[in-house]
Amino acid sequence: MLKPLAADVIPPHFLNDITSFIFVENAPAESDIIFIPGSSYPALPEKAAALYREGFAPLILPSGRYSIKNGKFAGVKDKTDIYSGNYETECAFYTDVLIKNGVPPSAIIQEDSATFTRENAVFSRRLTDERGLAIRRAIVCCKSFHARRALSYYQLAFPEAELLAAPAEIDGVNRYNWHTTEYGIRRVMGELARCGSQFEDEITKQQGILQ
Repeated sequence: MLKPLAADVIPPHFLNDITSFIFVENAPAESDIIFIPGSSYPALPEKAAALYREGFAPLILPSGRYSIKNGKFAGVKDKTDIYSGNYETECAFYTDVLIKNGVPPSAIIQEDSATFTRENAVFSRRLTDERGLAIRRAIVCCKSFHARRALSYYQLAFPEAELLAAPAEIDGVNRYNWHTTEYGIRRVMGELARCGSQFEDEITKQQGILQ
């Protein structure tokens, strides 16, 4: 019978491998567009607005109606004194944040139907195709612990493009401390599990394998 693993025998490289996979981050480069998958945190559109002001992309595409689990916009999670609108969708919330941070409405392409990450990517692709936009390189602004899954879905939707992750730290969880709190462990290991379960389906469909 196998002995149970003790917490104090976890080698550093075990945690490092998980960290490197989940917390993907790239240096920003001149791009055609900035994508933002939906959430209730202003840090994501604030990051996108900063990149826009620095000249990294001429367009920003915020995506999101609300989480399919909630069935409605869950409300702003931070800086409610600044972003206090009666937002019905994540996209409307993001748009307000972008405008308040110096992005002109003409630079914003709104997608307000998506209810989960895959739809964020697929519906964003639909909009860029409808507008005749050729995306050669794009930046994805997302939660730090959501970076791998978000980037992967946008890569699937834009296979011809170079995708760069520009994550924002949310709820104090980052690549250095995630394994030190129950909340951080739950968020990161949940993302790791979703990468396995969700992309198993994607790969199966791509390969034409019937289950």
